[in-house]
Amino acid sequence: MYKKKTVAGTIIEEVRQANNHSGLTYNEVKQRLAQNKLPEQYSDKEKGI
Repeated sequence: MYKKKTVAGTIIEEVRQANNHSGLTYNEVKQRLAQNKLPEQYSDKEKGI
């Protein structure tokens, strides 16, 4: 099977799979902070901070 690569030789599908497993992006975190919608594990409310 042919794997689609960039000019530099990066295998695009492998990068997409790695990104899917890496968690929230920087912009997603900023957006959720602005909306105050982060999961409880990231909340400082119960820590008294």
